[in-house]
Amino acid sequence: MKQAAVIFWSQTGNTQRMAEAIQEGISSKGIACELLDVSAVDAQQALEYEYLALGCPAMGAEVLEESEFEPFFTQLEGQLGGHKVALFGSYGWGDGQWMRDWEERCQNANAALFQDAGLMVHETPDEAALEQCKAFGAAFVAS
Repeated sequence: MKQAAVIFWSQTGNTQRMAEAIQEGISSKGIACELLDVSAVDAQQALEYEYLALGCPAMGAEVLEESEFEPFFTQLEGQLGGHKVALFGSYGWGDGQWMRDWEERCQNANAALFQDAGLMVHETPDEAALEQCKAFGAAFVAS
């Protein structure tokens, strides 16, 4: 089994910056970690990793991105039982309903959801938020 993957979708680059910082945090713990755009991986490939950090911003009416990320996650979620999963994403409006819905889907799939909650950053992550992302990644693989 491969060690860790950070799989994400990003339109503006905000969630990608979060993904890069989370990967840095995971790697700081000596864990081999691949950074993958969701378009470069399918659900079966994702399941080859011990740790899965999944990132998607809030879109539309606070939902996962619908053309690439949602279909990927729909294929993945039924097979997440027992897998170590961390969720993250950026948002520009709303109160985080997309993340609460996503967390619930993971819990219903019996995933081992890190901290029972995802990491959310409003708009563009600043230095403090990027440090929070690094710490999130490091703690995820240390759990």
